[in-house]
Amino acid sequence: MRRAYVLGGVLVVAGLVAAAVLADVIATAFLAVTVAYLLAPVRGWFVERGLSRWTASLLSTLLALAGAAALVAPLLVVTAVRLDRLVTLIQSLPDELPVRAFGMTYVVTLAQVQGPLVAYVSAVARAILAALPVLALKFALFVLLVFSLVHRAGEARRAVIAVVPPAYREVAEAFNDRVRGTLFGIYVLQAATALGTFLLALPTFAVLGYSSVVTLSVLAGVLQFVPIIGPSVLLGALALAAVSAGDPVQAALVLVVGGFVVAWLPDLLVRPRLARLAADMPGSLYFVGFVGGLLSLGTVGIIAGPLAVALVVEAAEQLSGELNGIEVADGD
Repeated sequence: MRRAYVLGGVLVVAGLVAAAVLADVIATAFLAVTVAYLLAPVRGWFVERGLSRWTASLLSTLLALAGAAALVAPLLVVTAVRLDRLVTLIQSLPDELPVRAFGMTYVVTLAQVQGPLVAYVSAVARAILAALPVLALKFALFVLLVFSLVHRAGEARRAVIAVVPPAYREVAEAFNDRVRGTLFGIYVLQAATALGTFLLALPTFAVLGYSSVVTLSVLAGVLQFVPIIGPSVLLGALALAAVSAGDPVQAALVLVVGGFVVAWLPDLLVRPRLARLAADMPGSLYFVGFVGGLLSLGTVGIIAGPLAVALVVEAAEQLSGELNGIEVADGD
């Protein structure tokens, strides 16, 4: 048994060395591991229906890629085609926005943020277009890793469990359920809600009279990945623009109709049907993980941050159950 633990330690050290050497693609590898982790049950479902492991792994990978393409493609199209209109929209905002409330007038100054915001949006778009060759290479690596990990999911799981002492394997299973539920919440639940938001936003913005319907709908869908805030920030900006243009009725319609259909209805229609499969984590903790991970690690932190918080929550529940002599059920 001691030999197995030594080999497990060697595996950890080798993994750390590999992470240091392959630092430029570590984010891609991390995302591939999380996606493959989530796809393992999907591959098992295909295998149970008579498909070979290789075919089941291929179909699972293609299914994940199709879902990713459905979410990312509209954003890329908007970035490439609608960038000029987005910049024009930002530049058209007034230098000062008077807001009247409770008999007093408050002036919100926008001139100081317009220039930096336009420069930032343009720089981000140029950086994305310039990095397309590198992104294409990393995407190919991502696909290869996902397929390989899904295909060898059983062997990888057995290797990890074998290193865990028998007395702690129940705890390891609880962490496994927590991680899978959290990843489901991040990838599937958020993606399904974003897609539902996009589909509902299309007719809503059209009825409200906006010309850039697709652009606004894509932005609303993307903002669903920002916890707590969501598309409300976009609706608020549109309402402010309507008020500055002297159209308070339009502002009220955006806040009321848009708030109901775009910001609230997707949560009502999509989340209750999928939330039971996700890890039970308060929205405030998810927000902390999202923001903290994003600021600390960049884009990959959107996944790593909430996942780290989920592991802390699970560890706290396990410790609490142990100290109180209560057996914590897996996934609770």
